[in-house]
Amino acid sequence: MPATVIAAPVQSTTPRGRPIQPFDVLDACHQQMVTALQKLQDLVSHLQETRGVDAQAQEMARAIFHFFMDTARQHHIDEEKHVFPAMLRSGDDDLIRHTLRLQQDHGWIEEDWLELAPQIESIAAGYNWYNIDQLTLAVPVFVQLYQDHLALEESLIYPEAKARIAEWDLQGIGREMAQRRRDRI
Repeated sequence: MPATVIAAPVQSTTPRGRPIQPFDVLDACHQQMVTALQKLQDLVSHLQETRGVDAQAQEMARAIFHFFMDTARQHHIDEEKHVFPAMLRSGDDDLIRHTLRLQQDHGWIEEDWLELAPQIESIAAGYNWYNIDQLTLAVPVFVQLYQDHLALEESLIYPEAKARIAEWDLQGIGREMAQRRRDRI
């Protein structure tokens, strides 16, 4: 069975040849999140159908676990450090309210993930230590929270942030994001 791949490596230039910008990385991560959320739903369906952990379930769970433990968390750090502060300083009550909601979402997402993670990790390790009833109930809630979160970021917060963050700030943001990822390797 081929390995389930969620996150493709990020190229250093865009198709038009310009250097990757911080929002290119953030947008790419959103696309990866959509894929990871679908894989999580697929994993639950697979477990329901097979009634046990097989090699395919293990590989799916391994990719999901690593994505949400690392890539998704780094993404939230990027937003908390570089996107949300500009929105909170904007003076726009609507932007501030929505940004505070997104920060609260990060807490709920983390809390929900911490409930799911031990089961996903055990499936990745080949154990049958999961509760399919709990996964069947919890995964749709996690997915919906993430989908609503992504929709608000993409429809309002990212466009506003792109308009408000100066080019020189973007260069510094990009350097910090890249350095933090290098330090984790």
